[in-house]
Amino acid sequence: MGGSVSCCISTGGSPKILRREVELEECPITTADDLSEDTGTYLQHISDRELPDELAQEANPSDHPRASTLFLNKSQTDVREKRKSNYMNHCSPGLLTKKYSSCSTIFLDNSTVSQPNLKSTIKCVALAIYYHIKNRDSNRTLEIFDEKKHPLSREKVPDDYAVVDPEHKLIYHFIRTLFSSAQLTTECAIVTLVYLERLLTYAEMDICPCNWKRIVLGAILLASKVWDDQAVWNVDYCQILKDITVEDMNEMERHFLELLQFNINVPASVYAKYYFDLRYLADDNNLSFPLEPLSNKRAKKLEAISRLCEDRYKDLHKSALRKSVSVDNLVGIKNSQAVLS
Repeated sequence: MGGSVSCCISTGGSPKILRREVELEECPITTADDLSEDTGTYLQHISDRELPDELAQEANPSDHPRASTLFLNKSQTDVREKRKSNYMNHCSPGLLTKKYSSCSTIFLDNSTVSQPNLKSTIKCVALAIYYHIKNRDSNRTLEIFDEKKHPLSREKVPDDYAVVDPEHKLIYHFIRTLFSSAQLTTECAIVTLVYLERLLTYAEMDICPCNWKRIVLGAILLASKVWDDQAVWNVDYCQILKDITVEDMNEMERHFLELLQFNINVPASVYAKYYFDLRYLADDNNLSFPLEPLSNKRAKKLEAISRLCEDRYKDLHKSALRKSVSVDNLVGIKNSQAVLS
């Protein structure tokens, strides 16, 4: 990764300087006398060559915290159709499975942005990938991610592998197997989704039935190396997927990084946006996070954490205050006598 700086000394001078002199001789300078009133040289403004911030955010939702995530946009179509169908058919939502707090009992889930719940987060990520595949625009793909050309197992790939969309349970089982076998953290699942959408945006491709497994595997492989302190080696994934080779894993990882333009940075604001959008997706699809009643032990722990954050805020507020002297404090200040020479 590191580069070396070398210095070459030549008696004839730098070839770049000679080439620059030839270019200047071939391109004569146009003065104001050579230009007429009707014609003139047009210099494009820099704002005409750059994309506005709104277009850049829409094109790269995995880089900008204010841009809407791709999976949430793709899921809204099905959510609206489901609500419309229930309204037209007068279907009730069924029994309320979500627990609500009362005066005597307060229910809290054990999932936060810093410590999300593993099982619920993987279900939401699998659901986001499911909507990506179901509501894809086309079938643009690359050979390195094609499962028939680069199979993950020795079993024969079905003939309709590129046509039949996988179910949500199949995607969840695939991701859950990798996470449980490699002992990956929950945050790695959210970063996996960020890298997946960044790949689709940068490479201008779609995730479809023929490539979703290898794309998800590449995103998990990269997210585990970037996020986790003790990353899983490529050879360890070969123990989980016993029919894949290390050379294939290395090649896929190299292509994945090149398609991402080696942009593996995930800002905290982007991470938080994906977390809360996944929770919003769970609410729309009745995927409730596990709720537990608030106990005395957990209430004291939350109170201690709140008090600690409050003390830190007070310390930061005091350090940010500008030290100044008011008029009332000027009475006790004695002026020093000037020394005249």
